[in-house]
Amino acid sequence: MTHVLVAGLGGTIAMTTTPDGGVAPALSAEDLVAAVPALGSLPLRVANIRNVPGAHLDLGDLLKLRARLASEFAAGAVGAVVTQGTDTIEETAYVLDLLHDGDQPIVVTGAMRNPMLPGADGPANLLAAVRVASSPASRGLGCVVVLADEIHAAARVAKTHSMSTGAFVSPDGGPLGYVAEGRVRIVNRPSGRRRVPVPSGALARVGLCVATLGDDGGLLRAYGESLDGLVVAGFGVGHVPAGWVEPLGALAGRMPVVLASRTGAGWVGVETYGFPGSERDLVGRGLIPAGELHPYKARLLLQLLLSAGADVRTGFTP
Repeated sequence: MTHVLVAGLGGTIAMTTTPDGGVAPALSAEDLVAAVPALGSLPLRVANIRNVPGAHLDLGDLLKLRARLASEFAAGAVGAVVTQGTDTIEETAYVLDLLHDGDQPIVVTGAMRNPMLPGADGPANLLAAVRVASSPASRGLGCVVVLADEIHAAARVAKTHSMSTGAFVSPDGGPLGYVAEGRVRIVNRPSGRRRVPVPSGALARVGLCVATLGDDGGLLRAYGESLDGLVVAGFGVGHVPAGWVEPLGALAGRMPVVLASRTGAGWVGVETYGFPGSERDLVGRGLIPAGELHPYKARLLLQLLLSAGADVRTGFTP
């Protein structure tokens, strides 16, 4: 092994107490590594990319991080660990996965309990993440999320609880593996991964609109005036209120509109229901089914595809 890069973006794992009694990011990536004695004997390089809450990250930050990771991999790094806020881990990990072509694992981790709390989980998560990043068993997995000794595929993982240390799960397929007794144990592998070219120019503007009971679709018309693409999180397998049908058809004639499910698990249908506003009806009007992708991730995939000038429909085909 040459080295593993530990790149810090901030988040709860890096927070300390503020004068008003709350917590905010303050610890550097060096501080996080120093707090885990077991990491002292490992060949690590450390980089501080940002030090902000997870909610403040944006796609520009991730493109900067991707460039740094690519440089480290070219210099011989066998893997990388990214520490950040858990609010956006499932999204940032997916972006890194889409933009990563190498076999080196990228491992994103964080903490649900800040370092000021009893039982803070950050040190254990960081140690597990480094073990995954340095393990030959992790090669070819792309970007994964590691918390609570579980290894999750970036395309599957979701944060399902606001406070629990067991907040991260993979509803469709379960974890890829576990860290047990210091060993990385992979029990299943993804059948395939999407790749997207790295955007080099201006980023497309892509919105997300969630179907709710009785919504008249007024917001859809406003979206059409300012966006380059739209993701719709429909009911069930991909259904929308009756008032959405005509506006969505019109929008799909002017921009890519992707149909996802708001349920958080399962797949968008394409051939089951036949009423106006059903998945068959909407696909017939030009909407692009998102398959198994959660709406948050479908939005990022659409944004990257549009920003890179790639074919949108091909990009959403697994």
